[in-house]
Amino acid sequence: MNLLTIQSGIAQGILWAVLTVGVYLTYRILDVADLTVEGTFPLGAAVTVMLINAGMNPFLATFIAVLCGAVAGLCTGVLHTVFKIPAILSGILTMIALYSVNIRIMDDKATVAIAGNSVKHIILKLFPANMNPNIATIIVGVIVSAVLIALLYLFFGTELGCAIRATGSNMKMARALGINTDWMIILGLMISNALIALSGSLIAQFDYGSALVNMGQGTIVIGLASVIIGEVIFIHKERSFAFKLTAVIIGAIIYRTIIALALTIKGFKATDLKLITAVIVALFLAVPYLREQRKTSFKRLRAKEDSHA
Repeated sequence: MNLLTIQSGIAQGILWAVLTVGVYLTYRILDVADLTVEGTFPLGAAVTVMLINAGMNPFLATFIAVLCGAVAGLCTGVLHTVFKIPAILSGILTMIALYSVNIRIMDDKATVAIAGNSVKHIILKLFPANMNPNIATIIVGVIVSAVLIALLYLFFGTELGCAIRATGSNMKMARALGINTDWMIILGLMISNALIALSGSLIAQFDYGSALVNMGQGTIVIGLASVIIGEVIFIHKERSFAFKLTAVIIGAIIYRTIIALALTIKGFKATDLKLITAVIVALFLAVPYLREQRKTSFKRLRAKEDSHA
């Protein structure tokens, strides 16, 4: 049972990892608190499911969902840079608007099931019929993650990508170097929300089998929790950009696996999910402090020993 739970957790984590990378780009690279996530995630699912049900190729439907996510990021970016609305409020405004947009897309329904062939059905046909679907999902997820890391690593190594990173690192210095920081923020938000919409699309096709208008609730917490776990465990010093992306993806896998295992413990219910998430995040946030305290205590002990010698 535990092996199946772990497989399920890894499979879910690797799908949610795409969202984690999107959150990482705004949270760490742009240094912007973007709450558009909770509207963009169901947007990707809603667009994909409705287009598939209309007879469109699921890969094309997924691509269109990604473009819609980029448009959502554009809206948040314009509100923040053009109208000078604080980033967190810009994200909230777009998120609120997207709730109504998603309801419209889903034909005024709260849930719409996939009625046609999804990407999952097409891809699973490439594997043996007796293969565990979780294993197949993990294999596909690893390939998607590797391609995603490679593409982002190459892009953020270009002049444009470096300009986005410079904007998030030191906006005043970036402006002094002649970088249009407003455009960089908008572009960064578009890329981030495109990835989040892609995650929503994949989750709808591989996990839920449907689009839910409220499936975005708590996604920002999931994304941040995964980023924090990845950073705490793997990033203790300066690392390459590719390593950091890999770390947050593994963080997403660890997070979903912990959640899956926690829910198998007797006494825990699905309704306890938010409580479990809060405890996990609090524990991992405390790790750097505890690690530093341990180093300080060790140094003090060494100093005492040296003074007595």
